[in-house]
Amino acid sequence: MMRALALALLAVVATAPAAHAASPVSLTDGFYVDPDSNPAVWVRDHAGDGRQPAIKANISSKPIARWFGNWSGDIKTAVSGYVGKTGTKLPVLVAYNIPGRDACGGHSGGGAGTPEAYRTWISAFASAVGSRPAVVIIEPDSLADFNCMTDAKIAERTAMIKYATEQFKAKAPNTWAYLDAGNAQWVPAAQMASRLDKAGVRNVRGFSLNVSNYHTTAASTSYGNSVNASFSGFTKPYVIDTSRNGNGHNGEWCNPGGRKLGTPARTGGGAEMLLWVKVPGDSDGRCGKAPGVDAGKFDPQLAYDLVYGY
Repeated sequence: MMRALALALLAVVATAPAAHAASPVSLTDGFYVDPDSNPAVWVRDHAGDGRQPAIKANISSKPIARWFGNWSGDIKTAVSGYVGKTGTKLPVLVAYNIPGRDACGGHSGGGAGTPEAYRTWISAFASAVGSRPAVVIIEPDSLADFNCMTDAKIAERTAMIKYATEQFKAKAPNTWAYLDAGNAQWVPAAQMASRLDKAGVRNVRGFSLNVSNYHTTAASTSYGNSVNASFSGFTKPYVIDTSRNGNGHNGEWCNPGGRKLGTPARTGGGAEMLLWVKVPGDSDGRCGKAPGVDAGKFDPQLAYDLVYGY
């Protein structure tokens, strides 16, 4: 009798499903506001500037993602240090170090020198987050920016991104990671769905849209739903970058005029989350309204104009 009961209990244990990882939203109390973001540092250092109050009230006090790449130094130290200081708040991080980064656009070129170096880097990134709650956007533009790449380079990149998804699945159980899927007018939805699936989207939470772009939340939601409808046998949650989409898209992508801040970070809102992934005020490159400002550098005038839609 006892032996039969023991065998029955063993059978239950053997067939019980693995515990699901916790939601990073449920483990935290709102999004993290980075006190050392580019706009926050500028606000601290320019108390006498006439644009400072508007930038402080509308940008530097809001939750904004922190980007990590080859400028971050030792990636394990950088990521662990950042996530470790967010307390009970939910940090949003961006991994941006794929070899041949921004291959076709060119303004944000760079990245890890080789696929092997990238694998080492992204593995350390995932390990550094570990079991702590986080949201991670994986390699903006990397699955959309194929136009100038050879088939061999596309296959190489896809394999690197799939490896990244495997690392986050294995090493960061309380992270919601999202593969970037470009924007609403870049790649047809069915084609993007195929790219995402080949790159391992099933290993992570979902996909991200509109990073560093201007398309409305409604347009991005429509596109995200079309991508989901194009998957075969599954769907995935998606998040939308709303940092600069308040006035929508005017056909330009590089520091265009007349754009405006969008909805600050929140859960829901048409997608799983609306996030400020691009740092408002950081230049897209030496172009548009900031011809003398390198990509990723903060320009207070760009930030100020986004507050008012100039």
